[in-house]
Amino acid sequence: MTHDPFDAPDVPPALGSVVEADRGSLPFALIHGEALVTCAVWGLGDSGVTPVDLGTEWAGLVDSGEPFVLHDALCPMTPATFIASCLVTAVERDVVVVGVRPVTDTVKVVADGVVGSTVDRAALVSVASPIVLPPSVVAALDELPTLDFADLVDALRERFTVELVEAPPTARRVASLEDVRVLEALTSA
Repeated sequence: MTHDPFDAPDVPPALGSVVEADRGSLPFALIHGEALVTCAVWGLGDSGVTPVDLGTEWAGLVDSGEPFVLHDALCPMTPATFIASCLVTAVERDVVVVGVRPVTDTVKVVADGVVGSTVDRAALVSVASPIVLPPSVVAALDELPTLDFADLVDALRERFTVELVEAPPTARRVASLEDVRVLEALTSA
């Protein structure tokens, strides 16, 4: 895998973390010969974000006055340019920005154990990466309520404006080793 830093002079300074906790061993599977979590850290750093450990005290993040970017290790090939554009949008609009992918699976309504009608996929998205918190949101939180990205987006929507931005196909979330192989094929040079 080629590690090519992206130079984005218009990207504001930001802190960020790659989340691999509660994701089993999959973040340590290999893609292009590197661990998923390693690729995610590279993407975060290449976007202009300064990586920090998730154990960093929240008060320190607040004191920095910088936005905070969460990048999921299960979305390891999210382009640095996409992360950077989400960061710029979050700061310029003072909104939480979330990378999402369209839902392509058929979704059915189940009521009382009976499969019912098909849900219109046009209204559905799957949370991918990143989640960008502008400084105002970082300051308003005491801590992150959860590291589960879908639950975190739900919690943030209760208090803040959240803007969903369609992520490129390479930013897709993997859920299995088979998904990793598909993503590897999708991102081959």
